[in-house]
Parts: sequence; C-alpha cells; structure tokens
Amino acid sequence: MPALRFRGPVLPTGEPADLYVVDGTVTYEPQPGAETVAEGWIVPGLVDAHCHIGLDDHGPVDDQAAEEQAIQDRDAGALLIRDCGSALDTSWMHERDDLPRLIRAGRHVARTKRYIRGYADEVEPDQLVAAVAREAGRGDGWVKLVGDWISREEGDLAPSFPADTFAAAVAEAHARGAKVTAHCFGTAVLPGLIEAGIDCIEHGTGLTTELIDAMAARGTALVPTVMQTDKFPEYVEAGRDRFPAYAGTMSDLYARRRDVLMAAYEAGIALYAGSDGGGGTRHGNIAGEVLAMAEMGLPASYALGAASWRARGWLGWNALLDEGAPADFVVFPRDPLSDLGVLREPACVVLRGVPVSR
Repeated sequence: MPALRFRGPVLPTGEPADLYVVDGTVTYEPQPGAETVAEGWIVPGLVDAHCHIGLDDHGPVDDQAAEEQAIQDRDAGALLIRDCGSALDTSWMHERDDLPRLIRAGRHVARTKRYIRGYADEVEPDQLVAAVAREAGRGDGWVKLVGDWISREEGDLAPSFPADTFAAAVAEAHARGAKVTAHCFGTAVLPGLIEAGIDCIEHGTGLTTELIDAMAARGTALVPTVMQTDKFPEYVEAGRDRFPAYAGTMSDLYARRRDVLMAAYEAGIALYAGSDGGGGTRHGNIAGEVLAMAEMGLPASYALGAASWRARGWLGWNALLDEGAPADFVVFPRDPLSDLGVLREPACVVLRGVPVSR
C-alpha cells in the first residue's frame, strides 16, 4: 500500500502535524507521493473498556451477528475493545485485520441462577476457583466476575459469593497471569473484592468514601458505565412490586451515582469509558459514554482520555501516536476537546494503517 498522509492537530497535545502511515505504522518523516486521505483532529484509536461482543439481551448471538457488532463499534472509532464477558467464543476475531483489536475476558462467572439467563458460567462457591482458572485460560488476560446481583431470598442486591471465596478466585487468576474485574452495583460486595486486590470494578455505584480511598490506595481502576447506570430507574420500576427492598436500593444508588463518580475522580482513581454495548445498551456508542461522563462533571479532556490515550495505555497498547506506533486512529472534523459531540461524526477511521470507514 502506498504511503498515506493525514494532516491536523494530533491529540492529546494538539500539535499540528503531517502524520504519515507506512506499512501499518505511524511516521512523521515526509513521504514523497503520499496520498492525503483526511484533514482534521487526529485522536489515538478510541477504546471501549466495557463491551460485550457476541451478546444481546437474550444471550449469545451467532458469529455473523457478532461480526456486525464489532463493525458497529469499529465504525464509531472504537479500535480497541476490552470485551467484558461474552458467552460466545470470539477468539476468531483476532485473525481479522478489519475488526477492532479485542481483549477478551472469557465468559462471566456468576452464582447459580443469580445473573442474566444464558450469559454466565453459573457455579456454586466451591466451584468458583476452578471456573476462574478455566476462564483465565480462555480469555486474553482478564476474568469477569459477577460480584453482586439480586438475591430472591433477600429480595435485594447481595454478594454472589462469600468474601473469602472471591479472594481465592482473585488469587487464582493472578497466579495464572490474568487480571480480574467484577460487576458491582451495590456496596456490600466491594470491601472484600478491593481487599483481595481486584484490578477493576465495573459500575461501582455502591462506592463509599472509605472504599474510594481504598481503591485509590491500591490502584484499582473503575469503569463507571454511565449509560448503563442511566437505566437504573427502569430496574426500579421492574422490581418495585416483587422486590421493594431492591427497588429502594437501586433508587438510592441512582440518586448518588454522580457524587460517587466525582469523588472517585477527585480521589485519583483511574476512570475508563465503557459503553456496555451488548449488555443492555447498543453497540457503536462509545461517543455516548464519553458525553455521559462529561455531563456528570468530568473535564472533557479527562473523559476523552478515558476512551483514548489513557485507556490504551492501561490496556497495554500505545497511548500516543508516536513515531513507529501502530496506525490506529480516528480523524474528526472539529476539535473534540471543544465539542465532544463531534465524536459521533468520525471523518475517517484508520485501523492497522488502513482507512476502514470514511
């Protein structure tokens, strides 16, 4: 492929440049005869840090539907995806250069009959460590636990497993070189997971001041999935008659979620953007999550970095479009730091050095 040229400010610094793509990598050395493909604001490839390729509301989809989901995410600029649990084996996507780079967490691990039907490997406490070992081998360095869910016996959110069982599972994953994250809406499950050294918390609406301080001290990340927590009023209405305690808990969590998010940010916890695509929200909407984070009060530069350069660094990819970096980036017609809404209008998406959408 001949050399390609892209012109404009390169974020996060905003320094104007002529960025060239040669053999799938970035160079700033002028390339005679290079074709100018696009001009605009150039952003390191977007990241969706909580996504579920291969799932819909009813469970696993087929490979064709999963491919369509991945393309929706890619065309929205999400070129690196941490797939946060899927009942479909999507490892075949690693062989497709036209699909986003994918970091898989294997299948959710949940308590028996305590999660969305068809989503998880459902086990009892004495089976949890073995299940985590199994999923650590299936994924790409992450394991996803369902930390809490509604307990029909208690009529409210409750931890899926005892704290010591969670701790043993986290230790097992770490021994196998995998990181661990967990779905956590409520408060009760969080102290044990954080004390056990879990690497990331998803949603995190039950965080308290003390737990935020503990996360900050340990370097535990948070993916707040604001668009998902926007749906809490729906869960309240669905559970009000049968599980009034649960409905009350979810109402309280919804009411304080902005305070929790901003307290986590002010404490220095690393926050990353995750759309929860396939887990109750649509694919191809990482822009919506960035906007939702900013509407909560996060600075635009922080919210965008949570879905680009900071998230890429966290997941082990190039944070910046330096010389020799993989040519994964998105070109926007306006400055996204001045108008995050432009994230919905990518002018050109470049993946592995190839313009895949423009």
